[in-house]
Amino acid sequence: MSFESFLSAQSFFLWSTFTIAFILGVVVNKTNFCTMGAVSDLVNMGDAGRLRAWILAATVALIGVMLLEALGRVDLSSTLPPYRGSEFQWGRYILGGLLFGIGMTFASGCGNKTLIRIGGGNIKSIFVFVVIAIIAYYMVDPFKELPSTWYQTYFSSWLGEASISLSTPQDLGSIVGNWFDVEPLTMRFIVGGIVAVIALRYIFGSADFRKSGDNIFAGVVIGLIVMLAWYVTSNVAVTTEDGSFSMTQFYGEWDMMMDSEAGKPKNGSTNLQAQSFTFISPIGQMFGYVGSSFSSAFMTFGVVSVLGVIFGSLLWSLVTRSFRIEWFNSFKDFYMHMIGAVLMGFGGVLGLGCTVGQGISGVSTLALGSFLVFISIVFGSAITMKIQYYQMVYEDDATFIKSLLSSLVDMKLLPAGMRKLDAI
Repeated sequence: MSFESFLSAQSFFLWSTFTIAFILGVVVNKTNFCTMGAVSDLVNMGDAGRLRAWILAATVALIGVMLLEALGRVDLSSTLPPYRGSEFQWGRYILGGLLFGIGMTFASGCGNKTLIRIGGGNIKSIFVFVVIAIIAYYMVDPFKELPSTWYQTYFSSWLGEASISLSTPQDLGSIVGNWFDVEPLTMRFIVGGIVAVIALRYIFGSADFRKSGDNIFAGVVIGLIVMLAWYVTSNVAVTTEDGSFSMTQFYGEWDMMMDSEAGKPKNGSTNLQAQSFTFISPIGQMFGYVGSSFSSAFMTFGVVSVLGVIFGSLLWSLVTRSFRIEWFNSFKDFYMHMIGAVLMGFGGVLGLGCTVGQGISGVSTLALGSFLVFISIVFGSAITMKIQYYQMVYEDDATFIKSLLSSLVDMKLLPAGMRKLDAI
């Protein structure tokens, strides 16, 4: 997909992203595709249907990336965020995932679900969105306008110690390939194939899931959407007399290629890299975009993906007449949503992604950190739900410690003798 001018290439880049994100918003709203809902179904009802749908989406995206890489159609060695970076920041991954999982439980949904709920008329989610936007903007500084980020000021000094420098990129193909002296591309195909087979066997091993049209549809389509975003952002190019340049390459040579700064995007060296869907940092980019008085220089993949999902959800809500204005039920409801938003803002940045960003887009790259973040998100959400349930049933008798210990026993992470409350 090559264009004769940067403006044409950028226009295609952004409109393609918006269209794909719009479809994502429609599909997620239609099928009620939701990680928090999936965890809730599993914890409260023992139903893994929506969790299987989520794993199916990640598996389809993984298979797509495997094929695209084998065909030489994408190069994910340098992405936004850097999924395959050689610095395995396990402290960030675990802490970020736990905070995000707890936060999305308090706020009634993850970053993607927040956008879906905004499109459906939920005013509560607008408040969540604003809090996430402010925190993510100051944690990441997506347009490189701040002297330092909150991450650099408050987290880097101590979380940087909880990290392992690898001799290879952190994707499973590179790590295992290094052990057996096999090319990373070949080993990614092998390891990815094994992971995909195991996942598909688990997913379709359930007779109930095989009968669930919405879950299968959601998993397949969302996985393809994530794959398509990788393809588009990796293949938009600008053709000049000197040859064909990717958008990041062209941006790096801007002074040589262009006569002025007109039309130059902010921080294009980062924001034009290969990327797929994630929603916490992009919500932060929305804060910068609005703060710039909607300058086109601040229009990024992340900004249009946020807008696309909201408008896709809005359309489906209007077509199905499910659009409903929702407000906080009580001050406690407001308080819990705000706490959840704060935790998601910090957690999503620390974990380098959300349930979609790490759980699907990141997993599709076979990045070890993505698996760790997603497990941490699910655990953080599950333990929070169990504690809430114990406190609801036992009320004053269920202190936080008693509820926590009993929940960990339920999850078989502590011996039964440490139970403080009868199982529910």
